[in-house]
Amino acid sequence: MNWITETKLPMGRTAADVFDWLQINGSWFFDGLSAGMEWLIASILWLLQTPHPLVVVAVFVALTWIIQRSWKPCVIVALGFLFILNQGYWKATTESLTLVLSACVVCMGLGVPIGIAAARRPRLYAWMRPVLDLMQTLPTFVYLIPAIVFFGIGMVPGLIATVIFVLPAPIRLTHLGISSTPKALTEAATAFGATPSQRLWKVELPYALPQIMAGLNQTIMLSLSMVVIAALVGADGLGVPVVRALNTVNTSLGFEAGFVIVVVAVLLDRMLRRERAQ
Repeated sequence: MNWITETKLPMGRTAADVFDWLQINGSWFFDGLSAGMEWLIASILWLLQTPHPLVVVAVFVALTWIIQRSWKPCVIVALGFLFILNQGYWKATTESLTLVLSACVVCMGLGVPIGIAAARRPRLYAWMRPVLDLMQTLPTFVYLIPAIVFFGIGMVPGLIATVIFVLPAPIRLTHLGISSTPKALTEAATAFGATPSQRLWKVELPYALPQIMAGLNQTIMLSLSMVVIAALVGADGLGVPVVRALNTVNTSLGFEAGFVIVVVAVLLDRMLRRERAQ
């Protein structure tokens, strides 16, 4: 069996060479991407941290009412944010929300068009499927290595790693929604003279909206699950006290920060999820 190990394929060395080449020849692209991501993060962070916390809470409650049209989730959202304020994790929560919202902007902005293109071209989706599987199954810590190499330490590499991990969800669900549009609807639209663009906007996207919204919900939940991993590369937020508690074996700090993460996940889920009865 020694002859098998003696002819080891140079996978690691090849990957290192590719990263070195990209770092040397693609620095202009990564610098521009980093600047754009930093601007997006700074803008959302300013919106969340500049007003008084109670004003931000009121805005989230109002958004919940607009989406849900029910007072019960509004009460849950208000109580949840007041609990976070009581625990003293408001700043860390806004930083984590910034990472989540930034990931949503990037993932939905890329995932929905790619999902539409994949639904229109089955061969493209067949080629994309193993890539999407790899993005979701590759250990997330592996994403941190090239993120650090190309973007350094801070919120940007955490955002890039989050986007790579989360992006398959909106792509798959958008593809599912568009491709499951009944042929009778698309044929009727075509018979009435609708162009492909009109058929997309007036038939396919409205029919696929529940799946696209499910993709948004999954994007938020998966992004929130990355806050602890993103903290390992210098991203601020609720992951920082969790990592600190792990390093110091501080049960109290770990439980507090972990429970706040759970509360944020519940609040975001209640904001976006419509009950079946509605």
